[in-house]
Amino acid sequence: MNFLEFAVWGAYLTCMGNYLGTAGLGTQISWFYAIQGIVSIFMPAVMGVVADKYVQPQRLLGFCHLVAGAAMLGCCYMGMSAGFGNEITYKSAFIALYAFSVAFFMPTIALANTVAFTALKNQGYDTVSDFPPIRVLGTIGFIATMWFVNCAVWEDGAFSFTFAENAHKFQYTYMQFFVSGLLSIVLFFYCFTLPACKLEKKPKASLAETFGLDAFKLFKTKRMALFFVFSALLGMSLQVTNGYAGPFITSFKGSLDPLVATSFAANNATLLTSISQISEALCILMIPFFLRRFGIKGVMLMSMFAWVFRFGFFGLGNPAMPGVILFILSCVVYGVAFDFFNVSGAMFVDQECAPSVKASAQGLFMLMTNGLGATIGTLAAGEIVNHYCTWQDGFLQGDWQTCWFIFAGFALAVGVTFALVFNPDKAKN
Repeated sequence: MNFLEFAVWGAYLTCMGNYLGTAGLGTQISWFYAIQGIVSIFMPAVMGVVADKYVQPQRLLGFCHLVAGAAMLGCCYMGMSAGFGNEITYKSAFIALYAFSVAFFMPTIALANTVAFTALKNQGYDTVSDFPPIRVLGTIGFIATMWFVNCAVWEDGAFSFTFAENAHKFQYTYMQFFVSGLLSIVLFFYCFTLPACKLEKKPKASLAETFGLDAFKLFKTKRMALFFVFSALLGMSLQVTNGYAGPFITSFKGSLDPLVATSFAANNATLLTSISQISEALCILMIPFFLRRFGIKGVMLMSMFAWVFRFGFFGLGNPAMPGVILFILSCVVYGVAFDFFNVSGAMFVDQECAPSVKASAQGLFMLMTNGLGATIGTLAAGEIVNHYCTWQDGFLQGDWQTCWFIFAGFALAVGVTFALVFNPDKAKN
């Protein structure tokens, strides 16, 4: 279940920007990623209520994937109708279909966790020790579809795999949406084989409690208010490289230097960026050691300054040797940037909040990072990229270095400010 859940996402999340440029939607890349943040603000809460009261979680998980997959296949059909390398005719309809698919996919991440936790508990397993190895399969699934989409080619009615350039690879075409939609449909059927998660009668709760709005009272505490504000500021970095790393690396295919234009990295951007997900899986295992050694604030600071290196290495590197080493380092440091704050932040919330609002507080943490922060950050990044770069001959070309340095400067400012004003231990004492 976890493998398929994240394989659905990995098929398009990091390579969608390359296709949108050729489909005439290059200037709207930021909106495609911002939509994920917008729907994350309310859809998981709505589906959570449905799963708690009306439909068993494993069934709702399947139905959500059925709807999401059908809409994603609709996106594929619209791209197929336009043809390889051609602009989509009905752009508004394409965006609407994509938004509809994402609106039903994003809640499935939480639903999959609910199904997994319930199944493990019912069989007498310990979720703390037994769930992480299962969750890692989700990251493996994400990486697997990234590699598949990077190398898969559909050309002249024949299917093959290649690292070569100038081929109709899935990472540049609408076929990435086909892979995602098909896997969603597969998971829909698979959900009917999962153990039942029976609905439980729960005491009546207020509307605020039902949707987790009672957690907003945590803003009355200065320490928690600062934490959530910085969560949103850090969240502004989360989707930037998902949206623009692919088009940036691929833009080097338009370089006048043949060594750069024909380099392996320039022609396999999705494969290169998959190193980020591999790093993410490994960094999860390092968090306990760093927490014991440096404390929760130290780990959060590592994450913030890792974003500076993530963006800075992109600004300094290029796909040819030795510049590609900086690209690889940018992908390696992503694991620290993403995991160290998301995981340690969730632990901080769990430690600081009363049991009555812990679940709501976790939801608020996700809302501030992946909802509000990611949405604002992605749209702002889109404005910066569109100002300095333009689509030319299918490549997003321009002053990329300035863009990456602006992002790095923002991350540096957030990190320094966090180090100066946030002191959880002192405030708690």
